[in-house]
Amino acid sequence: MTTAVERLDAANSVLRGHFGTGALTVALRLPLRLAAALAEQGRARTRLRNELDARGLEVVTLSGAPEGGGEHPAPDWSEPARLRHTLDLARILVDLLPAEEVRGALVTGGLGRDGEWDEARQRDGARHLSRLSGGLADLAWRVGRAVRAGFQPGPGRILDSPEQTVAALSRVDKDRLGICLDLPTVLRDWPAPEAGIDRLTDAGLSVITARITDPSAAWQPVLRHLLAADTARTEYVDVDVPGSDEQRGEALAYVLGELTGLGLVPEQEPCVF
Repeated sequence: MTTAVERLDAANSVLRGHFGTGALTVALRLPLRLAAALAEQGRARTRLRNELDARGLEVVTLSGAPEGGGEHPAPDWSEPARLRHTLDLARILVDLLPAEEVRGALVTGGLGRDGEWDEARQRDGARHLSRLSGGLADLAWRVGRAVRAGFQPGPGRILDSPEQTVAALSRVDKDRLGICLDLPTVLRDWPAPEAGIDRLTDAGLSVITARITDPSAAWQPVLRHLLAADTARTEYVDVDVPGSDEQRGEALAYVLGELTGLGLVPEQEPCVF
């Protein structure tokens, strides 16, 4: 926890240099062990919430997506560890949400690697997704706050193209489970990004979170497409770029400037640390 607080301090110092003293929304990435400890210890969650409040930081999304250089190998959705981690994140998030918020979102990885997703893994994965939905429903009933989880498509994974994603998630609880889209990856890998997004949403899948991991990519038209429908089709935008805190702060400032210029500034603009 001490290391996490030190990380918050370093990031917050840089962000304040760009955005002043108002409230800022951050999306925290919590690895398995830290999430398990926070979910188990109510006092630890209270301390984290107090540390965030003291720095004027708000949390409405948490990320449990595997990160390069982190846990190897990261569990996929055929393994109970991925389910436990995601439910741990949900338990943490409902205690970190600002007082006026009644919902939040989680980011998790795609189901598993394409070449490894055999019938047994598919069966186990379906069972874990059902338990995830049930766990999120139970949490919402107990605390009065809803948490949704978005699975992130990616090359070489079961959730890759729009067609694969729709097929793989056709039977999930679409009120609580949906998609997290990395817009630069969509631009790079999908032949027709806007049509692919329409394919997802026409199938009833929500784009719970849109991520910008490369501000230099031409993500603006894709995000406009997501937000310009009669009802905006994504609620959260995460800016998550590699590099130093200063580079991340500059990237966030650039993205928010672009959003403002397009008239697309959403209610929440989290950045991941």
